[in-house]
Amino acid sequence: MPRVLVNIDVANLEAAIRFYTSALGLRLGRRFGPEAAELLGAEAPIYLLEQPAGSVPFAGAAMHREYRRHWTPVHLDFAVEDLEAAVQRAEAAGAKREGAVSEQAWGRIAYCSDPFGNGFCLLEFNERGYDAIATG
Repeated sequence: MPRVLVNIDVANLEAAIRFYTSALGLRLGRRFGPEAAELLGAEAPIYLLEQPAGSVPFAGAAMHREYRRHWTPVHLDFAVEDLEAAVQRAEAAGAKREGAVSEQAWGRIAYCSDPFGNGFCLLEFNERGYDAIATG
């Protein structure tokens, strides 16, 4: 079975370490030279990769990295026990909340972005969680 590894491109590694350790309570694991670091404390390790704005993600790529708020179909969700406390902690560390907390059949969600434009969500499940919407 494959292991999931999460990689997040950031413009400034040290600022990203400060944000993710402060906002989500993750802890610094290993450093991989001056441009990469491992964060631990989630179910999968998270690797922060310093990549300059304007660089390409792979040779011949048509798009360049930019660190303003952008949308991507792949993002991170962090399940938390106390949504209000998690939102306050994330905002204090530099996250931007995008809209009001939303009530769902499975619980509540806060849409956010990190200081590098990467979107993420904070989820607080109710007692049924995703079972409330499961169909099979």
